[in-house]
Amino acid sequence: MGGGLLFLGDVFRVAVKKPPSLHIVSEQIWRVTTQSVSTTAMAGFFVGAISTVQFTLQVKEFGALGYLGGLSTSGTIREVGPLLIAFMLSGKVGAFTSAELGTMRVTEQIDAIRCLGANPLQEIILPRFLGIIVSSFFLLAAGLMMSILGGLLMGMVFSGINPDEYLRHIPTIVTWSSIVSGLFKCFVFAFVLASICTYKGYTTTGGAKGVGRSVVNTAVATMVGIVVADWLTSFMGEIAMRLFLGE
Repeated sequence: MGGGLLFLGDVFRVAVKKPPSLHIVSEQIWRVTTQSVSTTAMAGFFVGAISTVQFTLQVKEFGALGYLGGLSTSGTIREVGPLLIAFMLSGKVGAFTSAELGTMRVTEQIDAIRCLGANPLQEIILPRFLGIIVSSFFLLAAGLMMSILGGLLMGMVFSGINPDEYLRHIPTIVTWSSIVSGLFKCFVFAFVLASICTYKGYTTTGGAKGVGRSVVNTAVATMVGIVVADWLTSFMGEIAMRLFLGE
């Protein structure tokens, strides 16, 4: 924990004093987004469909199927969407980044960068760190759109409601607080993931076996970290809404 905090402190200092070039960061954003968008979109589609089925069973007894689209979309934006994106990125991008940086460490490529007078935190860590955080918002948007599509199709097939009825109450139930909550959770989860995978990869030791250990440790630590962050952000979000919005 202490080593991780010191690592983050060094990363923030470099980000303020010597930020990486926009071109390198853009390359990382593009790489992370293209690596994960298909998996995220497919998962979002089925999450929307599953949410619609589950909400149908709950609201059908009360004759409130007209609210199905709003309830399903609100739940996806507030909780399921950000958590889903975080788990997708953790299993794919987090493990890949840890293995990539670990390999660069054990093959002394990072030491070579330092010998050439460059700062490895600026050249290889910060671009990946920022790339994961920024791309998570694009992936969240893609996943949410596909979840609405999946929910809409399942609403027509399983629940027997028309598309206009499904979409009509989405703007009334999905409030600005839901959107802000989803975006905040997305940022926190991406920050946790980026911190853990870059730290584990950057501090890898022990050759090929060490790279394997770093990947496993990254997978476990990010899963636990995301779940803990989800509980913490939910708790803080409820308190903030009661204090400032009176909800």
